[in-house]
Amino acid sequence: QRRRRFSPEFKDEAVKMVESGISVAEAARQLGLVEQTLRNWVEAHRKKHPKGAAPLGVDERARLRELERENQELR
Repeated sequence: QRRRRFSPEFKDEAVKMVESGISVAEAARQLGLVEQTLRNWVEAHRKKHPKGAAPLGVDERARLRELERENQELR
């Protein structure tokens, strides 16, 4: 059997399906993939793009400064 090749765009869309809440098994079935292949893609994506805290927005930074100032006054 010849090995299939997938574009990075296809892999990204497959990973997005899983991250949107569809199970790996269901997404693999819909896309005609082996489950383990999709699991490998998801794992690689998560290693490359770890979920950390999102950067604070302008309003959040201002509120944080306000709270830090208030905390300092209370000390």
